[in-house]
Amino acid sequence: MRIWPLLPLLAFASPAIAGELIFQLTDAKGAPVRDAVVTLYPQGRPVPITAPARTYQIAQRDIRFNPFVLIVPVGAQVTFPNFDPVRHHVYSFSPVKKFELKLYAKEQNRAVRFDKPGVVPLGCNIHDQMTAFIKVVDTALSVQTDRSGRATFGAVPNGPVLAHVWHPYLRAPANQIELRIASGPGRQVQSVNLSLRAPPQAAASY
Repeated sequence: MRIWPLLPLLAFASPAIAGELIFQLTDAKGAPVRDAVVTLYPQGRPVPITAPARTYQIAQRDIRFNPFVLIVPVGAQVTFPNFDPVRHHVYSFSPVKKFELKLYAKEQNRAVRFDKPGVVPLGCNIHDQMTAFIKVVDTALSVQTDRSGRATFGAVPNGPVLAHVWHPYLRAPANQIELRIASGPGRQVQSVNLSLRAPPQAAASY
């Protein structure tokens, strides 16, 4: 993964005047890309996460994980309730958080805490078609694109910003690209075109 040098970013530091920054993500055919995660680092640094602690959830329902992509801050706890009439066995082999929640039944629940930033792919040892991703972030400026392919940031400090754009099917090292942009007061729209791999057949209808 290429890291932009921090010294040039700091050299062009500007007053911290907040502005709205919108990312519009499309694929090679011009279709909106949903479930991408955009994280921003003004001046090349993370914005401290000060929101109160809460519990996040990835449910198992209709033999699928819901949601498909979940953003959580470092240190967050995620619960994995089972709402299906069958048992599930949730796991991840990610170096960010390797874990295994062995067989448990309907209306049972399990929880895992995620203490390092990165991507945690999820699977079910019983149902191969079940896939999902947890994006553990270290900056408060983290937004997931909606169905229209938009990620909207309401208040971004004026000046240089390092942006990471991640998607599970993005054709790039670690499924992520980096952009260096200049934010300013008012409303700005950044259009980004992404090259995506076709999803696995089991996840094609996510």
